Order: sequence, then structure tokens, then C-alpha cells
Amino acid sequence: MSTLPVNGTAALNTEEVRSDKSQPVPVDFLPEDVFVKMLSRERKRTERSRRRFVLMLLESANLLQAGNDPKSFQNVLRALSKSTRETDMIGWYEEHSVIGVIFTEIGDAESRSVARALLSKVPNALSSTLSIEQINEISLSFHVFPEESKGQGSGGPTDHALYPELLPRRRPRRVSRFAKRSLDIVGSLVGLVLLSPLFLIIWGLIKLTSRGPAFFRQIRVGQGGTPFTFLKFRSMYTKNDPGIHREYVTSFIAGSSSASKGDSGQPTVFKLTNDPRVTPVGRFIRRYSMDELPQFLHVLRGEMSLVGPRPPLPYEFQCYDIWHKRRMMAVKPGITGLWQVEGRSRVEFDDMVRLDLRYAASWSLWLDLQILLKTPRAVLTGVGAY
Repeated sequence: MSTLPVNGTAALNTEEVRSDKSQPVPVDFLPEDVFVKMLSRERKRTERSRRRFVLMLLESANLLQAGNDPKSFQNVLRALSKSTRETDMIGWYEEHSVIGVIFTEIGDAESRSVARALLSKVPNALSSTLSIEQINEISLSFHVFPEESKGQGSGGPTDHALYPELLPRRRPRRVSRFAKRSLDIVGSLVGLVLLSPLFLIIWGLIKLTSRGPAFFRQIRVGQGGTPFTFLKFRSMYTKNDPGIHREYVTSFIAGSSSASKGDSGQPTVFKLTNDPRVTPVGRFIRRYSMDELPQFLHVLRGEMSLVGPRPPLPYEFQCYDIWHKRRMMAVKPGITGLWQVEGRSRVEFDDMVRLDLRYAASWSLWLDLQILLKTPRAVLTGVGAY
């Protein structure tokens, strides 16, 4: 996401925008819950149409606070109505504190230029109805969806202003989410204690059979696109070429990878098999997901959850389509999830994303417990693991 911050004193030109006392106040000013839903709907529409939109946030605790200055509030709305089209949406982004405006259907080539034009147009309209003291109390910011490509890497954290329904103060079912975090803490602690002998065995096998550290660290993309250092038991030889995996992942996400077909009657596998970088011990611990055990530490630290989508590598995230990125927004990445117990390496990438989105949309503590109960069978059978 792109953000163009500006305060209320920027680019004012009172001669360009004249005061118009007859300008009507918008009658379709949306309440907070409706505006947030419309913003979510506009994101999904953009995922299909590929036409960007700009979210403008106007913040002023004094001018917008209920009962403080009704006339100034009306003047702000009048100025915004002069700066918007009939297809744009205006409403409370945060009631009595932040007004949001969604400028819809903006093409790729013009999104940045439109945002820059708004930097001038909106303050000019405000200057025609407000005093300079009132304008100085206003803060404007502009957020473009979807984010523009920033070259290599994950592109940085997602602009959370475009996902207000996910902010802590707006999240429903807080009791359930507290219970999920409690389950994560208790589950990770129990897992670390009970599996500590297995940790030692795996550590010893890795050290005895190949050179290098027993643990492997790499950058993964967490919730909201925020990167974190990911820990696994090392299953590959050191100093290997990641290009093999990068090339495969790029093709897999694009839907053009070659699936590995087993013997007659065996399911098709959508995963890089017979990877020459993997050690013999690494192949064994991968088959039974034992290389993932150190991730209980990430769950304990709050970077991951016991249940959630798998955290991608930055170059994977960079290849995502717009709608793919939603899998990393609503919930934290997890050690296990719907994909692991229902699909694993037997489904195409788009179907894996759909499973993650289905989990995020229907999440409940009971669903987490069901997935956790199904996970041991998926791990012990080793189906789809390579």
C-alpha cells in the first residue's frame, strides 16, 4: 500500500476554490460500521477489476468531536462534497475523530497523480470554508490500494489503514480471541516441554550427519506483511542455491508448475520433490514435519499461532496476486491449518489460498481445536510431505 501523508497546511490556495455557501452537505454520510464494510467491499472489487482506489483520511479530534462545533463540522462536510464525485463514498472511519473518503475506480497509471491532485484539491476546498486555525487542526493522509511494486522482497508491512476492521479496537469476539491466544501460550509451552527429548535427538542427528548449525533461520512474512525471523531444524546442506526453490515457487503461484505424479492410484503432488539440497536426515524429519517443531517458540512469542496460514518467504509474497495477500491479513500465520489437514501438497496454490481464506472467514476456537485434533494424523501419515 502507498501512503501520502500531508497536514492541513499543505498546498492552500484560496483563490482557486471559492466559498460556496449553497453547496449541500452530503446526505449519504455513512456511519462507521457501514463505511468499514464498504471499504472491505471496495478492496474485493479492486481485486477483480484491477482498478485502484484512494482512501483519504481526515483527522481532527476537535472539529469532528460531537457537540464541539456543529457549524465547523458541517463546513468540513461541505468542503468534502465539493471535492468528491457521486461514485465516491464519505463516512466515519472512526466516529467523531476521523472521516474517510473512498475515491473509487482509479486506473493504475493515474492513481499516484490523482492522489497528488487531491493533496491540493481537498485542502483548497477546506480553505474556502474553514479558518486557518481550524485547518491547522486537520491532518490528511492518502492511501492507495493495491500497493505498488517495490522490487524485491515482501514490499514491507501492509498499510493497516486500509484494513480498519482488523484493528484491535474494532475486532469482534474479543473473548474468543483472548481464548485463542491463551490456547497458543498453553499449547506451545506443553509442546516445548513434552517434545524436548525429541528436540535433543533431532539436534544430535543433524550435527552428526552434516556440517553446519542444527537450526536454520530465514526471513518469513507474518501477519499484515510484517517480516520476522523464522526458525526451523536444518534439513538442507549448507550453502545451497535457493534459486531451485524460487523458480519452482514462482511457477507454482502462477499456476504453471509441473505437478509430481506418484504411482498408479497415488494423488498428484504440488510440491518440489527430490530436492537435491535436502539431506537424508532432513528428508526424514520433513516427511513427519519434525523440522517445524522450533516454531512453538514463535507461537509463544506471539509471532505465530498454533493454527493459521503458513508464513511465506519474501520472494513468494512478492509473487502473490492481489487477492492472495488477504491470507496474511486477518490471522497470524500458524504451525498447522486447514491446508495441512485437508490439502497439504495435493492442491494447487489458488486452492490453498482459498482454504486459508475460508479459515479466516469462519474462524472459531472450536475450529482451531478440530484442526489441532486432525493434525497428528496428517503428520504421522506423512501424506503430501517432502
